[in-house]
Amino acid sequence: MSEAVLTPQRILEAAEDVLRRYGPAKANVVDVARALGVSHGSVYRHFESKAALRDAVTDRWLARVSAPLEMIATEDGPAAERLHRWLVLLSQTKREKALDEPELFATYLALAAGAREVVDAHVDHLVELLTRIIADGAEQDEFTVDDPETAARAVFDATARFHNPAFASQWSDPGLDDALERVWALVLGGLQQRHGAGRGVGVR
Repeated sequence: MSEAVLTPQRILEAAEDVLRRYGPAKANVVDVARALGVSHGSVYRHFESKAALRDAVTDRWLARVSAPLEMIATEDGPAAERLHRWLVLLSQTKREKALDEPELFATYLALAAGAREVVDAHVDHLVELLTRIIADGAEQDEFTVDDPETAARAVFDATARFHNPAFASQWSDPGLDDALERVWALVLGGLQQRHGAGRGVGVR
């Protein structure tokens, strides 16, 4: 490959392929450069270090998780329906990645463990999307919340079993979908509770 057509996108694609073949422990920048037919110095002109390249690969992977969720968050329509669909999609996406390609999923988990700032930014972005939906629900009088962001973080934490990789060993449970629906019923009830029905985090 000519260095003139070397782009960050092509480097990231090659890095993903190298990681898939060798795993995070053995893959390095030299392997990525070799796959592209360029010098490793050419890769460093786009990514200043191995850590920076790995962070970018992790960010690219997480962006593929959040992209369809962004579409739901920016739609019109009833907030409760959108919130339910958002949570189900997040759970299904993570589960499919873990169960369909377990070795690749493990590779990305290893990368994420070393990219805490990237992961934290991803979580913050997901909470922002939840906040938007919940704020829409408050405006439409579907939800009774004083602080949509606080409520969004509570919803995210309450559903962690269904999307946090720490619980990936439970995702093959055939009853997982039913469990999510039970948690959803509680979440929805909390968001819809009215004055005099008790108080929750971010709920008035």
